[in-house]
Amino acid sequence: MPKVEIYTQWGCPYCVRAKALLDAKGVSYVEHDVTMGGAARAEMVARVPGARTVPQILIDEVAIGGCDDLHALDRTGKLDPLLGLSA
Repeated sequence: MPKVEIYTQWGCPYCVRAKALLDAKGVSYVEHDVTMGGAARAEMVARVPGARTVPQILIDEVAIGGCDDLHALDRTGKLDPLLGLSA
């Protein structure tokens, strides 16, 4: 199964929606909380150049974007293959 990582912030409804979709698919993920900024936020910006908002989602080190991007991939049937799930 691919490694899924998500950068989140406390109180972010888009973060909640993105995690809910991954949870519904039974996908495990590593969550990085950037609420307090610091090293975690710097890491996010280094890994996803130009990233200023959360969530930022990576699948096998490839940045796929945020919540809307995740849901768009799901709607078009492209998310499951990225997550290693059967269609």
